[in-house]
Amino acid sequence: MGKMAAVVGSAATVAAEPGEDAFRKLFRFYRQSRPGTADLGGVIDFSAAHTGRGAGPSAHKVVRSQLSVSSVNEHDAHRAGLQPVSKWRAYGLEGYPGFIFIPNPFLPGYQWHWVKQCLKLYSQKPNVCNLDKHMTKEETQDLWEQSKEFLRHKEVNKRRPRSLLEKLRWVTLGYHYNWDTKKYSADHYTPFPSDLAFLSEQVATACGFQGFQAEAGILNYYHLDSTLGIHVDKSELDHSKPLLSFSFGQSAIFLLGGLKRDEAPTAMFMHSGDIMVMSGFSRLLNHAVPRVLPNPKAESLPRCLETPLPAVLPRDAVVEPCSVEDWQVCASYLKTARVNMTVRQVLATDQDFPLEPVEEKKRDITTEGFSHLDDKNSQWTLAPRQAKNRQGKTRV
Repeated sequence: MGKMAAVVGSAATVAAEPGEDAFRKLFRFYRQSRPGTADLGGVIDFSAAHTGRGAGPSAHKVVRSQLSVSSVNEHDAHRAGLQPVSKWRAYGLEGYPGFIFIPNPFLPGYQWHWVKQCLKLYSQKPNVCNLDKHMTKEETQDLWEQSKEFLRHKEVNKRRPRSLLEKLRWVTLGYHYNWDTKKYSADHYTPFPSDLAFLSEQVATACGFQGFQAEAGILNYYHLDSTLGIHVDKSELDHSKPLLSFSFGQSAIFLLGGLKRDEAPTAMFMHSGDIMVMSGFSRLLNHAVPRVLPNPKAESLPRCLETPLPAVLPRDAVVEPCSVEDWQVCASYLKTARVNMTVRQVLATDQDFPLEPVEEKKRDITTEGFSHLDDKNSQWTLAPRQAKNRQGKTRV
């Protein structure tokens, strides 16, 4: 566990600012990094790990992770838009037990559904978003409808004002985190999306977490100048369950550190379709996103998003068709953006919210309870982690 991140190349020569810890130093380096240069030479690329190419000097830390192949049948995987688990490639990192990285296990075209859901459906009321503090409920009622024409003509009118979807920074699902008390509660809840719950349960089961219940979600909407600050996801009452992360759109750099911020983090790329699982020892580690990377081909989509969603879907699929018109809006948005979904279970099985302070009931305690999603044009603050009412639980 002591082998926390070998920092290589020019990153190792960066001088720390007064009072700056090891994590903040690397965060600052990658935030200022130049794509296509040696600056990113130490970033692990799991999508190239199976070929032995492009994984960076830290490639020696990459190990294969075993999945529970027989726990998820091919039909259920297909329903969620996933390849059979037997075809997934899963990796871990030496020194980070419980961390699992799965490079894009989605079937061709099926990412379209999840992108559309994040932009069109999950952003709707009664879910909570960063715009609620600054606008009335009526003004944020349907961000998609208010934004779609702006986004369709984005290329034509680059000097236009930003649409509401472009001002969106976070959306919370399920139990909604209270920023004042820094707790979840049973009475601050909206139904968790059944399709996302099903997807999350298949991934968790494949990673050995049978019975995982998707109770909380936070969606982060990144632009090319956005960052996600150093933090630990510790607000849930049950830390024995994993944190799941799904990425779509432009690539980003993810930093995974230690229990303390004086441990230098390991840097890795997150590409569209990639899934990360943080469990066990890695569940309560410091992490951050210092940089979203522009596509080398200017404003364009990752290749995996160029394939359309199949016209014929499984009869009982949770994935729904995506019209050409809807995808035009999504594609316009994603050419300069990234969307991330994180899902977690808040309560242990048969556990209720305690009357006493949440901290007294947590199984583990670390520092940093929440984080900020920042960009140069916005001061929106990012909300923490959410979950789902067991009485109102929806199943697919």
